[in-house]
Amino acid sequence: MKDNPIIALAGNPNTGKSTLFNALTGLNQHTGNWPGKTVTNAIGKFEYQGRTYTLVDLPGTYSLMANTIEEEIARDYLCTENPDAVVIVTDATCLERNLNLVLQIMAITDKVIVCVNLIDEAKRKGIHLDLAKLADLLGVPVIGTVANTGAGLDNLKSTIALMVAGEISTKPRKIISANPQETDDNHDQIVSAIMATAEEISHQVITVTHPDPHQFDRKIDRILTSRIFGIPIMLTLLGLVFWITIVGANYPSTLLQEGFSWLEGQLFDFFVWIGVPDSIRDLLILGVYRTVAWVVSVMLPPMSIFFPLFTLLEDLGCLPRIAFNLDSFFKKACAHGKQALTMCMGFGCNAAGVTACRIIDSPRERLIAIITNNFVPCNGRFPTLIALATIFIVPTVKYSSIAAAGVILAAIILAVAITLGVSFILSKTILKGLPSAFILEMPPYRKPQVGRIIIRSIFDRTLFVLGRAVMVAMPAGLIIWILANTNISGQSLLAYGAQFLDPFARLLGLDGYILIAFILGLPANEIVIPIVIMSYMAEGTLIELASLTELWELLVQNGWTWLTALCTMLFSLNHWPCGTTLWTIKKETLSWKWTWISLITPTVVGIVLCLIVAQGSRLLGLI
Repeated sequence: MKDNPIIALAGNPNTGKSTLFNALTGLNQHTGNWPGKTVTNAIGKFEYQGRTYTLVDLPGTYSLMANTIEEEIARDYLCTENPDAVVIVTDATCLERNLNLVLQIMAITDKVIVCVNLIDEAKRKGIHLDLAKLADLLGVPVIGTVANTGAGLDNLKSTIALMVAGEISTKPRKIISANPQETDDNHDQIVSAIMATAEEISHQVITVTHPDPHQFDRKIDRILTSRIFGIPIMLTLLGLVFWITIVGANYPSTLLQEGFSWLEGQLFDFFVWIGVPDSIRDLLILGVYRTVAWVVSVMLPPMSIFFPLFTLLEDLGCLPRIAFNLDSFFKKACAHGKQALTMCMGFGCNAAGVTACRIIDSPRERLIAIITNNFVPCNGRFPTLIALATIFIVPTVKYSSIAAAGVILAAIILAVAITLGVSFILSKTILKGLPSAFILEMPPYRKPQVGRIIIRSIFDRTLFVLGRAVMVAMPAGLIIWILANTNISGQSLLAYGAQFLDPFARLLGLDGYILIAFILGLPANEIVIPIVIMSYMAEGTLIELASLTELWELLVQNGWTWLTALCTMLFSLNHWPCGTTLWTIKKETLSWKWTWISLITPTVVGIVLCLIVAQGSRLLGLI
């Protein structure tokens, strides 16, 4: 008997498989990628009666016919790794479709346990299942569970333990006599046999007392996916998420800045006390520490708000509806409808948006989504956009905050339009091809689990992205401090760089200091405006002004106009990805070629847009 039995967890998407995995393993788990793939794997452990079991969460898949990367991974693992038991998670509200995967897995292994999850949802919809009869028809144990409440989990653990110990004998119903890898010639016959058997079994074990169990979901879908209301509701939801993120992040961001400022003073005193040379002390505290502190204090609060809200929409079932509404636009751009979801994730953080591109099966369309994800502004660029819109674009409007919000919404709409346009150009040039079929399951609307949402969004998204940002910001802080504090003939290297870039920057409606701030802001977009302020005030460290009025006065004194602000906003929307996103692109594509293309593409778009706007405004005499 193995000391550490391996249990594979398989199932369709949206069956509560991940919820079951988290309920069994708690925080005793880790994530990574399957070897040679960009699909995430999760491995955890749970104990039962003094024995430890390893649980492997396979990618959610509808089939083992190897039409997608997820199906290939699940099939290969079950065929080659020979787990001690396979738990197949099914959805009680749509059992017939789920049985297709059950029948395919039972053709590979006899060590199968069927977990019928979401029993509570099925009861609410008037769907009743005879689990005992289902077990007889399938020839394997069948356990009913409600993963989000823990109901049935002890029974499931007990059944797993008995199967691993060899105390349960199974006689699974076989449909396929050969391995799925060897069934290319009779693929259609196999699929037909599986579907017919799944239909036959489901009719024998399911009793429906409600005339239309999915009536509630369909009524909501008629509104959320309608041609009239779908997109306006989607924009309203997205705007509400942004508003909550922006307003809610201000106070914790201020607290973090004050905390880091206090800690900076303590570190300064400590370094003086232990006798660290002034130059090393300033380099580490005013350079590295202050840059990292700035990035954390600006990035952490909005991400801690945005990602849970985004995950909330995901758990409610809203995100697939958003993808459905935008599918026609992306299809016209020869891209994938799921790109809408990755684009929305990019509003929180482009690195997270790039990672989310894993949900797109087609390698060509996944690359298009990765390359264009940077066109939507992340939370690191929103402070710059909001500040400049408020003090330059709509400074005298009566309801300036609402007008500024309108400017930001216009910027977002422009970003989406550019995303679609560049996606179309890429699909007709270096990534030629037709859009793949977009079959999207509309999951039922479900009551979200708030605690699980917070934990999942913070650990899987917020801390993951923040960790990468800090790793990139540390060396950047060192470089910025050296450039600002190394003087030649009374001028810093930063000033020399700005003077060199100034002629080209002027063509774009910017100046040399703005352009070099974007270059030095590669690690994180949050530090672009602080670098501009530092440069104009001839300071050697990153600083922040007390109010927007002070910022406006400083910028105007250095030659800023509404055109400068507009071009800066345009370039903020369209320039190279931050260091964290570039690192993520390299990790996801495993290619320097596509990483460089992802850097060059938005930069070229930004230069062209700024050039047209700046030179056009001057020719028309608007400035």
